[in-house]
Amino acid sequence: MKISLITVTYNAQAFLEHSLQSVMAQDYGDVEYIVIDGRSTDNTLQIINHYRDSVDILVSEPDNGMYDALNKGISLATGDVVGVLHADDYFAGPQVISRIADTFKASAADIVYGNLDYVHPQNSDKVVRKWRSKPYSKGMFDWGWMPAHPTFYARRDLFTRYGAYKPGFGSAADYELMLRFIHKHEACTVFLPEVIVKMRTGGMSNSSVKNRVSANKADLEAMRINGIRFPRITALLKPLRKLPQFFRV
Repeated sequence: MKISLITVTYNAQAFLEHSLQSVMAQDYGDVEYIVIDGRSTDNTLQIINHYRDSVDILVSEPDNGMYDALNKGISLATGDVVGVLHADDYFAGPQVISRIADTFKASAADIVYGNLDYVHPQNSDKVVRKWRSKPYSKGMFDWGWMPAHPTFYARRDLFTRYGAYKPGFGSAADYELMLRFIHKHEACTVFLPEVIVKMRTGGMSNSSVKNRVSANKADLEAMRINGIRFPRITALLKPLRKLPQFFRV
C-alpha cells in the first residue's frame, strides 16, 4: 500500500526541517512524499533541497492559499491513501505511517484518524494540549464531534468521488471535507488510538478574534450544506468539545 504524504510550505523555514526529518525517519518504505511550495522568499526551498532525494515531487509556484496547494498535491498523488503533514508539525514517532498502513490493511477503512498532541511553538517537548479522540459512530458530527485533521488519512479515491478541499471555506475547509466524507457520504472510518502528530500551537483560525468568527461562520455553512440536523446547536457544541483538551496535560 502506497501512502501519499503532502506538505504545503510558504516561508516555513522556522520549523520545516524538524517536520522533514520526522518524515525521513519513518520506517514505512512505500511513501510518496509531495511538497507544494507557494514560491517562498525565505530559506524554505534551500531546506527542502537539502532533503531533495527524499522528496518525490516538489512544486514551487504561487497558489491561492493552503487548501488550493493541498488540492494541487492531491491531484499529483498516486498513492492508495493520502495524508497531510503541515510544515510546522511532525510525526510522533518513526512507526506512525506503518501503523496507519497496517490499520487500513487490517480493516475495510476508507479513512483512518488518531490522536494529536499540541506542543509549545519554541519547546516541542512541552505538551500544552491533548486531543484524544474515540471510535466514530454515525451521528457524532451532529453533536459537534470531529477528528483531528492533521491525523486524517483517506483513500485517494474518496477525493475522486466526492471532491477535494473547498478553499472558499477558509480555515474551515478541512472540517468541511471531513464532514462531507464521513457524515454525508458515510465513508468507513476507523480510529487508531495512538498519538500520530505533534502540532505546534498558533493555527491560522485562532490567530485573531476576527479569524475565529470567520471560521465559525464557515463551520455553520459547512454544517448546513452537509446535512447536520441542528447546525446552530452543533456550531455551539463544536468549540465546547475542545475544552477537555486543556485539562489532559
